[in-house]
Amino acid sequence: MSGPGNEWIDEEAGPIVRSYALTRGRARPATGEGFDMITIVSTAGRPRSGSPGIGPEHLDILEMCLQPQPVAEIAARMKLPLVVVRVLLGDLLHHRLIAVNRPQPESALSKERLLREVLHGLQAL
Repeated sequence: MSGPGNEWIDEEAGPIVRSYALTRGRARPATGEGFDMITIVSTAGRPRSGSPGIGPEHLDILEMCLQPQPVAEIAARMKLPLVVVRVLLGDLLHHRLIAVNRPQPESALSKERLLREVLHGLQAL
């Protein structure tokens, strides 16, 4: 684009504007949920026709998550920044269209057991 007043716009502006438009300027999910990269997401429902706030990217996520997917994989397959995918997932969770399975934190006992197994394996060498 050229012409007076358009000097600041270039071909690289497209993806930035698109991300901003997809999230409607939001940087965090509306639900306040944090989606770790390893959180598993699966489709739990289908939106009603004309559901407000559900766009084509939301539908793509729902289709993709018919088979459970980690958040990082969703972002990679959609070629979108992680922050954008987190906002879109927040929208879907708000509409109860996805189920979220967060990894359980490791207990101190399981960490100790793993370290003992590694130690025994190294000693066996």
